[in-house]
Amino acid sequence: MTKFACLAGAAAIALLAGSAGAQTAEQATKDALAAIQDKNPVLHAVIATNPNALADARALDAERKAGKVRSALHGVPILLKDNIESADPLPTTAGSLALKDNLTGRDAPIAKRLREAGLVMLGKANLSEWANIRSSKSISGWSAIGGTVRNPYVLDRSACGSSSGSGAAVAAGLAPLAIGTETDGSITCPAAINGLVGLKPTVGLVSRTHIVPISHSQDTAGPMTTTVEDAAKVLTVIAGSDPADPATKDADARKTDYAAGLAKDALKGVKLAVARFYTGYSPKTDAVFEAALKDLQAQGAILVEVKTFDEGPIGRAEGVVLYTELKADLAAYLGSTDPRKVPSRTLADLIAFNKATPKELEWFGQETFEKAELTKGLADPDYLKALADAKRMAGPEGIDRILKETGAAAMIAPTTGPAWTIDPLNGDNYGGSSTTLPAVAGYPHLTVPMGDVTGLPVGLSFIGPAWSEKLLLNLGYAYEQATRHRKAPGFLKTVAP
Repeated sequence: MTKFACLAGAAAIALLAGSAGAQTAEQATKDALAAIQDKNPVLHAVIATNPNALADARALDAERKAGKVRSALHGVPILLKDNIESADPLPTTAGSLALKDNLTGRDAPIAKRLREAGLVMLGKANLSEWANIRSSKSISGWSAIGGTVRNPYVLDRSACGSSSGSGAAVAAGLAPLAIGTETDGSITCPAAINGLVGLKPTVGLVSRTHIVPISHSQDTAGPMTTTVEDAAKVLTVIAGSDPADPATKDADARKTDYAAGLAKDALKGVKLAVARFYTGYSPKTDAVFEAALKDLQAQGAILVEVKTFDEGPIGRAEGVVLYTELKADLAAYLGSTDPRKVPSRTLADLIAFNKATPKELEWFGQETFEKAELTKGLADPDYLKALADAKRMAGPEGIDRILKETGAAAMIAPTTGPAWTIDPLNGDNYGGSSTTLPAVAGYPHLTVPMGDVTGLPVGLSFIGPAWSEKLLLNLGYAYEQATRHRKAPGFLKTVAP
């Protein structure tokens, strides 16, 4: 294993940020590229590396030497999930062969913010193709372009999705930081299953422009890191308004320095709502969760039980919203690309492309794409009703009501169970998670390592009202500092009796 792969993300960042200049951006980038060369043939976590990365790192080192430091992350390498555009000579594929030539030459606003803060664009992370919206029988972490991402803790286990490569790469030390995207669980699940911190921000805090979409109501990008402090630093860089994304109109007024003031005693006296309705699908995860509750109480948190909540109607309404918005939003994105490089201009074109491309349908179909193609547009009364119902039930009548009735500052729950075995014939064996309420409401959701089940990491979720990222990061930081549950992956071949 390379030197860099042995360093946790936080350690690598500390070396770069140190006033003594213990490590250069160039060396950090060389180490990351070497780690990718070493481990990626097994993990399939990275689709492509940026040929400009070393030159960019050298330029940033020259700036530091001249006294210019752009941010606390100056010179730190970062991976972008490969549905996020960057101006580097890399296509943005969403894992699909239909976008293999999608070289746009554009920086998504989130990429522009990272670049301006002095981060090194290391490359593109693999993902569940089309962010896992093509089929209900999909294999998380599989894409036609990148293959199947493997969990670095146990290699025959899933890295979850859709930000699978972002999670596996940071966990394995291929990069200190990565950006994922989430519609429902696509940052928080792979973060938890890969032993990471992952933050899905409030929808509207981070721009979605030039990111291959699913849903303008639920999509957001966010950080995936080894520590809460690193996640806070990345969020500080990427948060902000974008005139091209109306959802972000309040972001400049809401954003702050999320890393400032993180406190080890932040749990003291804080009331937390224990979401018992998000337990029961994994008894071994529940046992780890019980230990986490004791740890929270030991840090002074006050716990209030919430035993029941019917999420079923929310899930049904969410499906109508996602399918309808997928058809419209994907057509809008495809229409912004070069037709000579991306001949597919609509969802119907993509469906036809997949039918004509055997590799795309080798392991599972596209029934979700086909269902979305039958939707009737953003003016459809059924869609408008489902959108209003879903937001109301998940937000005001969901998270907001639970917090108001309990007097709690945030909800806590297991993020999801341990990683399941990769099964190309039957697809994912997914148990359950706490992702849907914050995803549909558009509220923030932080996951922090809370332990493991037979060597497979599981995460603790902190879920709050809109714009409560600062609070959640502080609570997660206090829990992380008190427990230190994250362990380095062992790259085991399997787990068996």
